[in-house]
Amino acid sequence: MAAGVKHDYHLVDPSPWPLVGSIAATVMALGGVAWMKGLFGLPEGTSWLFFAGLAGVLFTMLGWWADVVKEANRGDHTPVVSIGLRYGMILFIASEVMFFVAWFWVFFEMALFHEVRTASSIEEVRAAWATWPPQGVETVPAFQLPLVNTLILLLSGTTVTWAHHALQQGDRKSTKIGLVLTIVLGVLFTAVQAYEYHHIFSHNYFFGGEAAGNSGLYGSSFIMATGFHVLVGTLFLIVCLIRLMGTGMTQKQHFGFEAAAWYWHFVDVVWLFLFAFVYVIFGGPAH
Repeated sequence: MAAGVKHDYHLVDPSPWPLVGSIAATVMALGGVAWMKGLFGLPEGTSWLFFAGLAGVLFTMLGWWADVVKEANRGDHTPVVSIGLRYGMILFIASEVMFFVAWFWVFFEMALFHEVRTASSIEEVRAAWATWPPQGVETVPAFQLPLVNTLILLLSGTTVTWAHHALQQGDRKSTKIGLVLTIVLGVLFTAVQAYEYHHIFSHNYFFGGEAAGNSGLYGSSFIMATGFHVLVGTLFLIVCLIRLMGTGMTQKQHFGFEAAAWYWHFVDVVWLFLFAFVYVIFGGPAH
């Protein structure tokens, strides 16, 4: 039947991954609730259900992406299919954009709520801003580790662009060098961020002493926004490097790497906004 196909579209083989991924994601969500609040007779603090679901999600990602790579290697990704893949990646990044739109909305709402809505002068607005972060919360100095991480991420943006340009020119050696440098910088960024988190928790910046009763959404939103996107992008690039070490990517067909570069630049831009607002504008000395 495949020999009689006369169109440019690829009809995928029957796949278990949508069903398996949905079940795993549901288990992970329920496991998260059980871990934090208890569920189905499981006491609060029970984490095995969450990690079982997480393992299922990761297994789904591995299997699904492996199938997509196999399709690409056997020539199923025609120009029309490639356009569809690009639309899909654009929509994924758009969903990430909306995630951060929601996050910034919540962050600014918490920062400016009540006092700003009733303020009658710019002085009262500034006074409202001065109450954020909440009383007792010690903020992370912007021009120490956060500035170092900002420079690391901006540098990684140049190396991934170099690698992408080199692959377009057919220079696989330079592509590998640029990609390795980008991955190293991504790992370094994550290591610095992990050290920052360790410092925050060990010194009870958000969750100890006077801050314990006040930090609430501030501490949660800080961790959620600054935590995992660079790690995801780094894993994305590691997969691209593994494929590049073989024959999985060519000068003309390398959408996986192109999509990874798009995501990496998206993370770069988002981090600049986070650095400006979370660390600089709404950071500063302890209250």
